[in-house]
Amino acid sequence: MNQYLIVGLGNPTEEYRGTRHNIGFRMVSHLADKQGWTWSTARHGEITSGRIKNVQLTLLKPSTYMNLSGTAVRYWMQELKIPVDHILICLDDLALPFGTLRMKPGGSAGGHNGLKHITELLGTDRYPRLRFGIGHDYPRGKQIEYVLAQFPEGELADMPRLLERVDEMIESFCLMGVERTMNSFN
Repeated sequence: MNQYLIVGLGNPTEEYRGTRHNIGFRMVSHLADKQGWTWSTARHGEITSGRIKNVQLTLLKPSTYMNLSGTAVRYWMQELKIPVDHILICLDDLALPFGTLRMKPGGSAGGHNGLKHITELLGTDRYPRLRFGIGHDYPRGKQIEYVLAQFPEGELADMPRLLERVDEMIESFCLMGVERTMNSFN
């Protein structure tokens, strides 16, 4: 049976809950909730797993903090013997307008510290990722405050629809691959 590791990037403590930078956690949590999968504390994070059709998924929310995400990703890839093309990193992206969802088979970190660390520890930037646009409507020099802020009400109203779309993209990635998913959803 094919196995996949789906990683939502974020920061583990309560102060970061619901922030733009933690959208990766929200992305994987939504899928787990929809499937009725239960989270448990494990090495380097919270994990849950289950099947969708003939595919085994393990979802991970690293407890290593964003800047050290690669530690958890590498550990679980090795532990579960999952090849790099069967991982999907779910994360926030400042360069995309709010709500834009973009899957890519690899590429640069684009200034994202979580991706930088994953790339460093895996020794490659050729791993799939699903980017959730959070926009970039902030004054010069206020990027950190922006990404660590909560989503405003107007954006929260769109969240259920967007997270349903994320679920569809994750399922498509696991069942049909990154290229076909990109062609269908990007």
